[in-house]
Amino acid sequence: MDYQAKLAEHGLTREQVIATERKLAKFANTMDSLVRIPFTKQGMGADAALSTIPLAGDIAGLVLTGYAFILGRQLGVPTHKMTPAVRLALIDMVVGIVPGIGTLLDIFIRPSRKTLGIVHEHLQVEYGITETMHMDRPFLHESLESKQQQSRFWRNPVIAWLYLHIPDMLGLIVIVFVAWGLWAVISWLVSLFGQTTGFGSVKITY
Repeated sequence: MDYQAKLAEHGLTREQVIATERKLAKFANTMDSLVRIPFTKQGMGADAALSTIPLAGDIAGLVLTGYAFILGRQLGVPTHKMTPAVRLALIDMVVGIVPGIGTLLDIFIRPSRKTLGIVHEHLQVEYGITETMHMDRPFLHESLESKQQQSRFWRNPVIAWLYLHIPDMLGLIVIVFVAWGLWAVISWLVSLFGQTTGFGSVKITY
């Protein structure tokens, strides 16, 4: 397939497509996975936060998600391909109205990331764009791209990988500290319980 001809047909360049998809990824991350589990795409963002505001927050989330659909259309994604994401956005709004449970489910119903997935699949098939780092780490990718233009140091693959995975490494450090803190608290409580009740301090001799 002549990918260049396909791009020209929509008045786009490869660089413009990647830049727009990165913009979409930044929006999707903000809405659905601003804070996420290290080395995964699962997390929560502004959409889940908005759902804590009854009805108004859910409607606002739906309206904001419309921005993702607009970016997808700018990249030439047909309307019928966007239908599953639109349907998911409507489900997200309806479910989000339910207090408590709706907010929890909002973490797993992620219409903006669904839109991003649909758009990327379209770009891969139509324009031959298979790179994913600009959509997996959009904020850091944009920053790294700027750094790489200024210095060869940042073009080193190892340095680039480490820079793009800073959030994951920080997340792991936080998890380790939390686990250590929980272990310390549990150990202290067990020790306090033993001192108070004498349980575990009795020595059995034969």
